[in-house]
Amino acid sequence: MSVPYLTLIVLIILLLSSAIRVLKEYERGVIFRLGRLIGAKGPGIFLIIPFIDKMIKVPLRTVVMDVPPQDIITKDNVSVKVNAVIYFRVLDPNKAIVEVEDYLYATSQLAQTTLRSILGGAELDELLASREKINTDLQAILDRHTDPWGIKVSQVEIKHVDLPTEMQRAMAKQAEAERERRAKIINAEGEFQASAKLLEAAETLTKQPMTLQLRYLQTLREVATENNSTIIFPLPIDLFKPFLKLAEMAKLEEKTEE
Repeated sequence: MSVPYLTLIVLIILLLSSAIRVLKEYERGVIFRLGRLIGAKGPGIFLIIPFIDKMIKVPLRTVVMDVPPQDIITKDNVSVKVNAVIYFRVLDPNKAIVEVEDYLYATSQLAQTTLRSILGGAELDELLASREKINTDLQAILDRHTDPWGIKVSQVEIKHVDLPTEMQRAMAKQAEAERERRAKIINAEGEFQASAKLLEAAETLTKQPMTLQLRYLQTLREVATENNSTIIFPLPIDLFKPFLKLAEMAKLEEKTEE
């Protein structure tokens, strides 16, 4: 075989290798023909025109991007450092290549500026207590701004809020004071309920004097059981009135019989 034939075969192989493209299921190839957008192709195997067509590969899988820590001054003038993570994916490969120069860099910069803007308008307590709402607001704003680029922001999560040491000490003291306040309120409520029950018991004993005397005897029995020493209690006269009445009734019956 002569040299020209070998050269021709080599050229054909090189042309075929440069014309054949194979893309995976999660990839698309944006084709430009002499600088003009043709469209996205893939997945699988397809052909392009060598030296005329240019293909840019675009992945469609969800991208997890860390937002670098941002120094933020909240609405109540507290300086904090916040970092976050965003989840997004390319829905329209043509827009992702044509509408923005570098969609990864643009999305990262947009996330940083949006994070500073939203958190700068919130107070520290809201930032710590309403993180889910802030995440939703961030996701909605980022998704609205990246929609013209063919990008869908599915989720934004604030990872960490770094507070100054002085603020951490102040919050610890505030939490301790709050716990003490709750303990005092619970104790006061218990005393109030106990006093109400004691008042009900006193009213019941007032209506039934005999009940008070029985309670007195029960108390004497409990004291005598728990202590071995001798205890002298003054007995109220009212305790013997029922017995005196029984004795008088017995005498009256004897006189009646006589």
